[in-house]
Amino acid sequence: MKFGYFDKENKEYVITRPDTPLPWINYLGAEDYCALFSNTAGGYSFYKDPKERRLLRYRYNNVPMDRGGRYLYLKDNKSDDYWSASWQPVLKNLDEYKYECRHGLGYSTITSEYAGIKTKTTYFVPIGENLEIWKMEVKAVDDKPHDLSLFSFVEFCLWDALNDMTDYQYNLNIGETEVKDNIIYHISRYRVQQNVVTYFSCANANAKGFDTQRSDFMGRYGDWSAPRAVLESKMNGSIAGGWSPVGSQMFNLKLKAGETKTFIFVLGFTEDIKEPPAKVSKYEDPKAVDEALKKLADYWEENLNKFSVQSEDPELDLIVNTWNQYQCLTTFNWSRSASYYESGIGRGMGFRDSNQDTLGFVHLIPKKVKQRIIDLASNQFEDGSAYHQYSPLTKKGNGSGYGDDHLWLTVSVPAYVKETGDIRFLETEVPFVGGEKGTIYEHMARAINFSITHLGPHSLPKIYFADWNDCLNLTYDKEKAESVM
Repeated sequence: MKFGYFDKENKEYVITRPDTPLPWINYLGAEDYCALFSNTAGGYSFYKDPKERRLLRYRYNNVPMDRGGRYLYLKDNKSDDYWSASWQPVLKNLDEYKYECRHGLGYSTITSEYAGIKTKTTYFVPIGENLEIWKMEVKAVDDKPHDLSLFSFVEFCLWDALNDMTDYQYNLNIGETEVKDNIIYHISRYRVQQNVVTYFSCANANAKGFDTQRSDFMGRYGDWSAPRAVLESKMNGSIAGGWSPVGSQMFNLKLKAGETKTFIFVLGFTEDIKEPPAKVSKYEDPKAVDEALKKLADYWEENLNKFSVQSEDPELDLIVNTWNQYQCLTTFNWSRSASYYESGIGRGMGFRDSNQDTLGFVHLIPKKVKQRIIDLASNQFEDGSAYHQYSPLTKKGNGSGYGDDHLWLTVSVPAYVKETGDIRFLETEVPFVGGEKGTIYEHMARAINFSITHLGPHSLPKIYFADWNDCLNLTYDKEKAESVM
């Protein structure tokens, strides 16, 4: 069964069925804010660090797959029939429900059609912003008027993501929300520890009602596929004070035959609780949203145009010129810290991984690569060894004892210097973990020296816990085990 194809002209991957074998995701965001977005609007968002600054709750190994996410429900007030604009989580019969998802460069668009209503929702993270926008267009495509209700829904999780799975008594006590001027604020961490806030709102329409307590929206023993609020067409106006905070708003939506109405939703992160009203009002006008989307397109076009290949194989050209570079830049932003298979809890930016990754895009963003190398070098010990990874939020490292991590500086630094000609970068002083400073050149020299002075019985480098092949970590004696990987 075929599930999609590449649209070469628009630089999009088009998914034609929602029931893909596994969720097919896009990464939205090119800077500090990231949204993992599946082809049925599943996934979660975070600011810099998916463990410490996760905005939305996500359950790995879930049944059904890929619940929750960024959900928009529609209900026909005459027939009481209801559905979701992204197929999930209501799962209407695909014989009656038309669907298409386009994963583009930094954005995704889901189009659906059901019961005479067509929706087109584009999700993206504007350049320079710590927020995401959902632009939803709702059109009556038949020859009759429609009386509808629209419901939005997200589930908040702005606390330590590991604690979210293990420390229930704590999390169930601190969940707190406020609602003011059509904006829902998740302020749990703001009250308890730090000045961090998640907010969610419709920028261009006033809500008829809201709920911020999950049990009120879903109902007792309810779930995403049949939430109480949608079934009853009624919001309870709940304010979370503990338990499970969510953000949900209800809107009246009446359409004439052929009429289209647009809704702009804003989900964001801030460390200034006074900021959200200005951010929401900034995108009240759909034209401002379109301008932000155009700026995003220009950003990717500018980056991808720095390198191109023209070969006799058009499919090779497509992959190399667009999707491989897009993948490399996405990997630069988030390394292996968060995906649908890496929970974002156990690791941050890998020392080895991030050094290797620079080879794929140093020609595209050399200034950012330079800063990344500095961050990596600052997680090297004075003896030349290095942390295995570091937090993208705090830049502090954790884990060590790998036989190869430190050596990858001797690969990334020359790649940067060769690409830019910035030979003086080798003179840049960067502190070691212990506080002593050394030039980038000295960081590389100490990395090499650590390996050549820590050899096994056959004068080969010791593997220690593991090396480039992480699976080789079952050695019986770390002082004797050797490896050249």
